[in-house]
Amino acid sequence: MATLLGYSVGLFLLVPLADLLENRKLIVRMLGCAAVSAIAAAFAPSAALLLVILFILGAACSAIHILVPVAASMVPPEQRGRVIGDVMGGLMIGIVLSRPLASIITDAFGWRAFYGVSAFALAILTLTLAARLPKRQPVASSNYPTLIASLWHLLRTEPVLRRRALTASLTMAAFSLFWTAVALRLMQSPFEFDQSEIALFALVGAAGAAATPLVGRAGDLGWTRSGTIASHLLMVGAFGLTGWAGSSHVTTPLLSLLLMGVGAVLLDIGVVGDHNLGRRAINLLRPEALGRLNGLFVGLFFLGGAIGAAAAGIAWTAGGWIAVCLIGVACGIAALLVDWIGGIT
Repeated sequence: MATLLGYSVGLFLLVPLADLLENRKLIVRMLGCAAVSAIAAAFAPSAALLLVILFILGAACSAIHILVPVAASMVPPEQRGRVIGDVMGGLMIGIVLSRPLASIITDAFGWRAFYGVSAFALAILTLTLAARLPKRQPVASSNYPTLIASLWHLLRTEPVLRRRALTASLTMAAFSLFWTAVALRLMQSPFEFDQSEIALFALVGAAGAAATPLVGRAGDLGWTRSGTIASHLLMVGAFGLTGWAGSSHVTTPLLSLLLMGVGAVLLDIGVVGDHNLGRRAINLLRPEALGRLNGLFVGLFFLGGAIGAAAAGIAWTAGGWIAVCLIGVACGIAALLVDWIGGIT
């Protein structure tokens, strides 16, 4: 929780600095801070200090979302979907693989070793980007307080940002809802998985994340609206399939598990499809405000994820797996309504 809270603060308060400061220097400094924080976490002497360090680590890791406008600014508009898709593909695969990787390292060497490995990876990444990332100097005439105050103005005046952030929040809520509750379902009959088996099941999400670059290319071909609608339909279908697979109507455990896996992949494709097409759309809006646009979009995206994670516990307690899937279907239908009423582009 501390890491995600720091990440959220970074999205709203640090990522907008991309519109004020030279981007390569900003990214390198933030990632350097993340590497130092990870080392400190590995040697934290108390739980209270660990929470503070993890908050700082989360905030510094929001640097990844400054890389998106940097990449988008390097290519013409007709190629931005492909480039953003490549960057977001790496991000989504990293998110999907992080949980099982953390479980494996922690199980073998302890939780401190995980932060040691993270620090090493962050240090390598920092040095690589310092040497290879091109400079991007934003055209900015304001100061930091004015920059942060302008976030509300951007949200109020940019309808594309509002619509895309709303559907992104709904899809991330569905994503968090599923991956929070599915562990509880897999522990029950007929699966009765332990933690390591649940971690292996989570790897199926990588197949969905691998579709991210393809979605970006679809946006470049002019299929943004149709691709967005297809993504939301996939979400609805995925929750319908996993709801059926997790019910008592499927009596064969292997078939039930296969259907759950297919549903998980379809859900992840739907989520990354909406997110990637949304990122492409907002990166075509205002070149001078790319940092703030991306910070707002992703901040609201993760806010939806937090709501979905909280809803998972409530739904599971109230109605079990079926209640979870019904809420997921409702998120997908709500996103489709935004497509229809708002004329999503």
